[in-house]
Amino acid sequence: MLNVSVNCLDRQVHICPERVALIWERDERGSEVRYTYRQLLEMTCRVGNLLKRHGVRKGDCVTIYMPTCPLAVASMLACARIGAAHNVVFAGFSADALAERIRDAQSSIVITMNQGVRGGKVTELKKTVDTAVQSCPTVRHVFVAMRTETLVPMTDRDVLMDEVRRVSCSKINKKIVDQICVFGTDLTLQEMLKEDVVCEPAAMNSEDVLFLLYTSGSTGKPKGLVHTQAGYLLYAALTQRYVFSYHDGDVFGCVADIGWITGHSYIVYGPLANGATTVLFESTPVYPDPGRYWETVERLKINQFYGAPTAIRLLLKYGDQWVNKYDRSSLKTLGSVGEPINTEAWEWYHRVVGEGRCPVVDTWWQTETGGICIAPKPSEPDEEIVPGMAMRPFFGIKPVLMDTEGKVLTANNTSGALCIAQPWPGMARTIHNNHERFIETYCQPYPGYFFTGDGAYRSPKGYYQITGRLDDVINVSGHRIGTAEIEDVVCPAVAESAVIGYSHDIKGQGIYAFVVLKKNMKIKEEDLYKQLNSVVSEKIAKYACPDFILLVKRLPKTRSGKIMRRVLRKVVESDLDSLGDLSTLDDPAAVQEIIEGHAKISMK
Repeated sequence: MLNVSVNCLDRQVHICPERVALIWERDERGSEVRYTYRQLLEMTCRVGNLLKRHGVRKGDCVTIYMPTCPLAVASMLACARIGAAHNVVFAGFSADALAERIRDAQSSIVITMNQGVRGGKVTELKKTVDTAVQSCPTVRHVFVAMRTETLVPMTDRDVLMDEVRRVSCSKINKKIVDQICVFGTDLTLQEMLKEDVVCEPAAMNSEDVLFLLYTSGSTGKPKGLVHTQAGYLLYAALTQRYVFSYHDGDVFGCVADIGWITGHSYIVYGPLANGATTVLFESTPVYPDPGRYWETVERLKINQFYGAPTAIRLLLKYGDQWVNKYDRSSLKTLGSVGEPINTEAWEWYHRVVGEGRCPVVDTWWQTETGGICIAPKPSEPDEEIVPGMAMRPFFGIKPVLMDTEGKVLTANNTSGALCIAQPWPGMARTIHNNHERFIETYCQPYPGYFFTGDGAYRSPKGYYQITGRLDDVINVSGHRIGTAEIEDVVCPAVAESAVIGYSHDIKGQGIYAFVVLKKNMKIKEEDLYKQLNSVVSEKIAKYACPDFILLVKRLPKTRSGKIMRRVLRKVVESDLDSLGDLSTLDDPAAVQEIIEGHAKISMK
């Protein structure tokens, strides 16, 4: 029997209660707020007691629709403390997408804020929840916290979590701050202060549900992946410690959103289980300027920095000056997550951001795996790290490559479908309400193995490189090539690209490239076409040269930064009526631009 919140909080409070657990890097630069482990435990207990008072019981599921902030962390831990599962939904999803997840999870409680603040912009979170719950008959109460001073409509269903409006922590003494600082520098309290700071932890079995997390599926219907207690926590803690060379006293800066698995494992559970100080980053890489990440590193003295390739490529466009402006001597390890990082971005990350002294860990894993499975670390101190390669399996991970006939490829210098040969602690156990779909998706394609859906290359030395989703592998005249391999070959004018395959009468498949130029770069399309094909021909082969190149201002991405190649394929196939689920799309204008651009190319 165990309780995850006890392992993350009580255990640390017994050792060092005044150690900082959370640093909330708010959207407003320079206004960070720190929370000790004792304060976080008290906040968690208050939320846990509030949930119990409103009928939440062991085995229930609470939906959390909040930005990355301390109360969101406390709400997750409060659910774990009382034995309820949490379902964190990214606070940028539409009302329809939120409603679908609430209904599938059958939540009776939704926790949200009046508004969110990100990149200087306000998002109407409560308004979105109000719309969503209209089609969610299971919802009895909506808990509302105040992030801004803006009042929002409240109904009998809503529970205002705060009353004493906008109390500044700087104006009250430490004892009072310790008792009531629940949300940040500027807080308000009502229901929270009614609750006791002691909440008895529920005794949980190792395989009880800890949380649901919904991820997009090929059918368009989100999959509610189920993670359980002991195995998940163990795996998150071990990978956070050993992949990033974390040591006690370090400040761990994962700049993901808690709405994604990266935030769950490497903002919340992994760092807190290790007693770390973990950063909650509420803003964007370019607000108020492109130096935001690096100014934050300097001010908070971050030791491990974990971000996405899409952000690194974005910042690369702005040049070195925004990085060199700030002191980054505190950095020890740089991490990359979400998709394979191309060589140019890797080199810039290592050479400029890390000053050539910080190892870059390009991590491969998925929502399904719970934590990092393949990464350059841990390794021997002087072991090589190859740019753009995930490289080495973590403890207990046994990757295998499979051919098209389902046979294991044992040789090196080969490519195949990436599977995992044996169970590991952090793996998802099922899909909520649909175990059959879990078996069909992950177990049936290669019986006896866990199918990841990704392709990989194993080098002559046995290192692994992720080549992209298997539906992102293109077969040109019998030559198989991953889209990531082509995207990795970039000419000097290109900031970012996305490559897909399309049906070709002669070659079977042709190659279509969507390209974003670097900032202030001007080049004729015909010159860009020549440059790109010259570089691809030189670096890979002539058969890998794109047949079509479309110059665009932006690529269609999810809010977590992943390129929606499915949408690109549908546009090229002129299948606009079945674009599928676009609820995760960050900027709808990107799709329209691509539709219009492709139409012009088709007319030539």
